[in-house]
Amino acid sequence: MDRKQALLQPIKVGDLTLNNRVWMAPMTRSRANNEAKAPFDLHVKYYTQRASSGLIITEGSQISEKAVGYINTPGIHTEAQVEGWKKVTEAVHKEGGHIFIQLWHVGRISHPDFHNGDLPHAPSAINPHAKSFTPKGFKDTVTPKEMTIEDIKQTILDFKNAAKNAMDAGFDGVEIHSSNGYLLHQFFSRTSNVRMDEYGGSIENRARILFDVIDAIKEVMPENRIGLRLNPSLHGIFGMEADEETIPTFDYIIEKLNQYDLAYLHLSEPFNDVSDIPYLEPHIAKRYRPMYKGTLVINAAFDQEKGNQVIAEGLADAVAFGKPFISNPDLPERFAQDASLAEWDTDTFYTPGEKGYTDYPSLEEAKVD
Repeated sequence: MDRKQALLQPIKVGDLTLNNRVWMAPMTRSRANNEAKAPFDLHVKYYTQRASSGLIITEGSQISEKAVGYINTPGIHTEAQVEGWKKVTEAVHKEGGHIFIQLWHVGRISHPDFHNGDLPHAPSAINPHAKSFTPKGFKDTVTPKEMTIEDIKQTILDFKNAAKNAMDAGFDGVEIHSSNGYLLHQFFSRTSNVRMDEYGGSIENRARILFDVIDAIKEVMPENRIGLRLNPSLHGIFGMEADEETIPTFDYIIEKLNQYDLAYLHLSEPFNDVSDIPYLEPHIAKRYRPMYKGTLVINAAFDQEKGNQVIAEGLADAVAFGKPFISNPDLPERFAQDASLAEWDTDTFYTPGEKGYTDYPSLEEAKVD
């Protein structure tokens, strides 16, 4: 096609030059159904099929056993997991792709079934009243254990060790999952964090753990290979409830991130309609593009047209696509040809095996069929 699409232009991110701005968003797929919770040949095929993405951000990968909260999710805290991921990164790089791993701790969105009966960790002992996807099916979440300072310090160390493991596994960088109601996000919010020590109370204190994590990670890898994800207007999902201090908290965090030379900031537009909630922001890219000086990536329900538009308007530098990448492994090529997209099958998002994972054909393969 001769029309010049903003999504298909190269972009420099830190010291990396990426082929396009069609990034693969992190998506839990629950395929690591082995005792080691390690990626294997199925993951290698899945990610290699999608190597034409400007940047692959992997599914959330737990930084420790304590971080687990969903069945069959891979980790990045053991030797077996590092070896599994090494095969993935080598295959993606061979295809000319780039890949970051998302570092994940679910906090209170877990269940004692994952922790030998022990309570999940969280900033405060407040039940999110959500569901946890356990080996025995969906179960109600419980009231978690309030983390001690020692627990917090250990978690920061776990993020650091996971980042070092990611470098050993050959990743181009890491994305800190500080979004979607998981542990770091739980610290940010007054509705999930009622601590009164240095990690609770004021906005600065509630945000402290994120900056402690960044500072720890940059000791073991270049700062410009660190990205992070935030979801400022999340409300009524993943057990999170927003309040009047929610947006001021994210304003503080995002302003302070300008002090770092990060790879990118990955923001989500609201997952549901928050336009009638006066203290929430319905237009995330519009609010934070003027505030954040680095590379800004936007996500949530974008298609080709909206993706090109948000970049052309200067509101984002790249767009992270989720579900379209599940069923269209060669998504940038489909955009280049203005081809129609294949539909995804929601029934196979989290089921073991190849079905709904590695069996979606590329455009060329579909033509042959």
